[in-house]
Amino acid sequence: MKAPPDRLGVPAAALVIESSVVEGLPAEGALLLRMSGSLDAHGARSWSAELRGHLEQADRAGLRPVLDMAHAQLTGSAVLRTLSETARARTGRPDLIIVRARPGVREAVHLACLDGVRLYATLDEALRELARGAARVEEPPAWRSEMADPLRPSYEDLHQEVRALRARVRTAPVIGMAQGTLMARYGLPDSGSAFRALREASQRFNVPLRVLVSAVVVARPPEGEVWFPGRRPLPVPPLRLLGRGGRDPRYRRQMVDAVLREALAIGRAPAGYVQFVDPAVNALTLETHHGCAEAYLDHVVRGRGDGTADAAARTRGRPVTVADVATDPLLCDENRRALLTTGTRALQSVPVLSSAGSCTGVITLLRSDAGDRPTAARDEALGALARDTAAWLSWYHRSVLLDALEHLHRTLTRPAA
Repeated sequence: MKAPPDRLGVPAAALVIESSVVEGLPAEGALLLRMSGSLDAHGARSWSAELRGHLEQADRAGLRPVLDMAHAQLTGSAVLRTLSETARARTGRPDLIIVRARPGVREAVHLACLDGVRLYATLDEALRELARGAARVEEPPAWRSEMADPLRPSYEDLHQEVRALRARVRTAPVIGMAQGTLMARYGLPDSGSAFRALREASQRFNVPLRVLVSAVVVARPPEGEVWFPGRRPLPVPPLRLLGRGGRDPRYRRQMVDAVLREALAIGRAPAGYVQFVDPAVNALTLETHHGCAEAYLDHVVRGRGDGTADAAARTRGRPVTVADVATDPLLCDENRRALLTTGTRALQSVPVLSSAGSCTGVITLLRSDAGDRPTAARDEALGALARDTAAWLSWYHRSVLLDALEHLHRTLTRPAA
């Protein structure tokens, strides 16, 4: 029986799991399982099997599994029962960590009193808690505190919820376009078949679904059995980012987070974020962030056009520094208010330029003190980081992403058994 589609035309059982390794624990790493989409009782069994597979992968690799449910919607008691059974099956193993659960999900898990499940408001908070020595007295998880109780969601929870909904609304039309493209190209019977093929390719190659559907929409159509004939494997470019921490360039999230950490260290900034250009909508899309106020992230996700340092850096193709947010005429009034309200007094945006000179992303650092102006050494270091980022992103698109598209094409052109 097929699950009914949700309002965005995506099957209700379409919950995507993307995995990536996260550094941050002194004795062990964490396998972050980012979940997106919605799930009801119809898809609980298949989701449970898929989740168990990821958990077994984490156990084999000696990694601590962490479920990021910021963009997941779970409905129905069957889903909670499945989650409870999964946690019980891990008896004798580390608890299942859930971070950034939406208020409704968090409340349901809390009221169900699931054993072997621990909830935290953020990934950073979970990593800090896990990194503490066993001898120290454990503080109660954030969801048990008075202000973070699921019955009283905080302003941060509400901002995250709104931001997730806006991101979903913005992505949904591109998913619909990709589904329509696949249905017309391969004669698929319905949008659910197209979505399942996209989800399978996304998970197999660990490519975010929004990145894959954007590529399906903008890539030239295949003309034969091979989508990109004559393509050869590309060597990984020599990147300084790969020389630290044994990072795998195939894992997008791991690399993007590394870019931001490097930028924050170079700029000695307390907060910042990275955006990449989504070619399907020709707009900057938030990829990762650190230390930013939720209210300002909400402003960034809304994606206002002109009047921001991000947009100026993208248009000009060179770094843009705002030494004083309160007085700089570059900023529009709305952007200025959003920055000042959340405590940002200065910022710097550095474009990520392709070898052809087009902007493929922007790295932005935020500061709480006005008057900061970057030194020549800092500018050079950030410029080198931006060039490394551009080289990696080009390799990723021409290697991992095209591999995922080729797999999708082969899967949909293969004769049915």
